[in-house]
Amino acid sequence: MKKQILSAVLLTAALGLNAQKPVAAPAGGKAISNELLGIFFEDINNSADGGLYAELIQNGSFEFNANERDGWGPSTAWKILRPGHSLGMLQARMDNGIHPNNPTYMRLHAERTREFYDYTGWRGYGIQNDGFGGMVVKAGQKYDFSVFLRNIGNAKQVRVALVEPVQGWPPKDPKLLAETTINVNDNSWKKYEAVFTPSEDSKHAALQILMLTDGDMDVDMVSLMPEDTYKGHGLRKDLATTLADLKPKFMRFPGGCVVHGGGDGFWNTYRWKTTIGPKETRKQQKNTWGYHQSVGLGYFEYFQFCEDLGMEPLPILPCGVSCQGTNGGWSMWPKQAQDVVPMSEMDEWVAEAIDLIEWANGDPATNKWAKMRAEAGHPKPFNLKYLGIGNEEKISPEFIERFKYIYERVTKAHPEIVIVGTDGPGSHKDNPDYEAGWKLADEIGMPITDEHYYEPRDYFLNKRQYDNYPRDRKTKVYLGEYAAKDKKLIDALAEGLYLLHVERNADVVTMTSYAPLLAKKDGTQWNPDLIYFDNERTYPTCSYYVQQMFGQSAGNYYYGDCVKFEGDAADAIQPMEGVHYGQSVILNTKTRQLFVKLVNASADAKKANINLSRFGIKKLATKTTIAGEPNDENNFDAQPIAPKKEQFKAKKKFTLDLAPHSMVMLQYQL
Repeated sequence: MKKQILSAVLLTAALGLNAQKPVAAPAGGKAISNELLGIFFEDINNSADGGLYAELIQNGSFEFNANERDGWGPSTAWKILRPGHSLGMLQARMDNGIHPNNPTYMRLHAERTREFYDYTGWRGYGIQNDGFGGMVVKAGQKYDFSVFLRNIGNAKQVRVALVEPVQGWPPKDPKLLAETTINVNDNSWKKYEAVFTPSEDSKHAALQILMLTDGDMDVDMVSLMPEDTYKGHGLRKDLATTLADLKPKFMRFPGGCVVHGGGDGFWNTYRWKTTIGPKETRKQQKNTWGYHQSVGLGYFEYFQFCEDLGMEPLPILPCGVSCQGTNGGWSMWPKQAQDVVPMSEMDEWVAEAIDLIEWANGDPATNKWAKMRAEAGHPKPFNLKYLGIGNEEKISPEFIERFKYIYERVTKAHPEIVIVGTDGPGSHKDNPDYEAGWKLADEIGMPITDEHYYEPRDYFLNKRQYDNYPRDRKTKVYLGEYAAKDKKLIDALAEGLYLLHVERNADVVTMTSYAPLLAKKDGTQWNPDLIYFDNERTYPTCSYYVQQMFGQSAGNYYYGDCVKFEGDAADAIQPMEGVHYGQSVILNTKTRQLFVKLVNASADAKKANINLSRFGIKKLATKTTIAGEPNDENNFDAQPIAPKKEQFKAKKKFTLDLAPHSMVMLQYQL
């Protein structure tokens, strides 16, 4: 009996090893990029604070200001509390703050905190924060509270309460969900922490900080963070999981126009060095899309998220040239002049890139930047492979001079890093930036250049531009931003049809990422977006599910002759220009998986004759389908489109009926 058990164990182990052994690619395939689908995260549409970054307090550091939005100031998102008719004053100050990067704090001056006319049962003087339109908290779950306080004069007793406010008149006690009391007597900044466990669910919770003792006290860096975040790293779990389900191979960040300050100028350029380290030492800034950026989601968190999802990080750095939208807006493109850094100051921007590489990949024992990474909790390197320089700048002589300056010095210092350049916006059009960008790429042998375009669905339905790209170019394409200009099912299918064409050309196109990625309800600056959300839920679009199929079917070989549509010429390989249906067959030799994807964006049913005889497929396979009416749309009111999965008995030769306005993916194990 023991021998039988041992034999079974050895057989199971042998089968497991065999399953992990790569399969040889049959003849007829073309080697392609296995990193074709990634994500592009830009803090647009309020997608970081109040979104992917799980912090529940808005303006917890009191750094909001009028530069970001008219009428904003340190007290934005805060309310004064005077239960029991207490008296007091709130004063914003900037002298002797916690850190020069975080100078603003609030001084609470309280008088008569003891109730004298107590009709509510509560007392004290203080402030309340409702988060981003009300905090969503769950009963029994834990929330980490922290605050920096500095006492002035006599010791203070402070009550911190998580509540659900009760509206109406006369005032009533808020519903108490959790509370703690803090005794403050330090006359220097000190961090205080507590864990709140709400007694019941609330969709509109708020945090109150109440001084129960008369006198003065300084407050800064108020935080309330759920403990249940994605892998414990501070990101909202449902949003992060939705991104993880795309199976992305890389993430580009932090922008977009956010990289070089958008239309605001160099003073608002994103500098990665001020987004790492303890949260209280980070330098917050205006977001180019018209709100505040706390950088609680900073470079460390971006790299950590890439590691958590198995993505290659692709940080984008400015290159000493302003955004095309500066000094007049996009209406002046492409003739407007750009702001530029003097060449005498360009070494600072070179250092920005080299120091980032050393922060991400260096040895903490020998490198000061790598030591900072280790001190933040990540002694092992992040293994940075890609680095982007520039984003949608006008490819002017000034840009070319500065790009070359950075490019030559970074590649000399770190030849192992793959540099990604830029071709400006509208990268498939006959425009001077596109032509100049490719001329520069060819001249210096740039590894990858970044193309962007947003078009009506007809472009994606009909154009097949990469069929005509030269195969002898050293430079590969990263399609870093693209989307059809609507979010209906027909738009998603148009994008899917276009991606089939990209897969066929994945020897030229090495990476793609839909944009924008996330958008918050009632806080959106750009439409369409891939995923919408509110404080409670995520709402994936039709395009999301198309992207998901491509992310789940990554491979390293493309086969174009395994699927033939009835009615096509014998030598036709879909998708072709002007034809609204198509196919691709992708083999992943490492995972021993084969994927057949078919898109029918037309109003007529199609028959596809499929021949997989060259592959050693196993008996069971999985079919995933999305289908519906062309104008179906996933939104906050309805989600009619979602994938349907079923198992079926695999055959090597068969005919598949493809419904109008549908996409199908067949997945086989070899």
